[in-house]
Amino acid sequence: MVGDISAAENIYIACGKTDMRKSIDGLAALVQSQYRLDPFSKSIFLFCGGKSDRVKILMWEGDGFVLLYKRLESGRFRWPRTKDEVKPLSWQQFNWLMQGLDIEQPTAIKHINPRKIY
Repeated sequence: MVGDISAAENIYIACGKTDMRKSIDGLAALVQSQYRLDPFSKSIFLFCGGKSDRVKILMWEGDGFVLLYKRLESGRFRWPRTKDEVKPLSWQQFNWLMQGLDIEQPTAIKHINPRKIY
């Protein structure tokens, strides 16, 4: 299915501002050269411009790239602005981001590794 992001094994967010005029080739080159990641992996890569109201999602589907674009009509994405950094995200963090929340939710219940019960 075209653009099925649920097939992704990894999610990466490009922190800071990305030039939203970049096309598929420009974003794939950025992933490879600046972030040293493989744009052909089973990953999705998230990019945001300076206005924080638009997001591009780049994904390789095995036979070509898919570029998803979302523009908010109201509100802004809570995008981390650390320059030249890429961060892995969990699906929960991705959902928070798409809902307009910070990717770090200090009051959220964290998953832990259970201890052995004696």
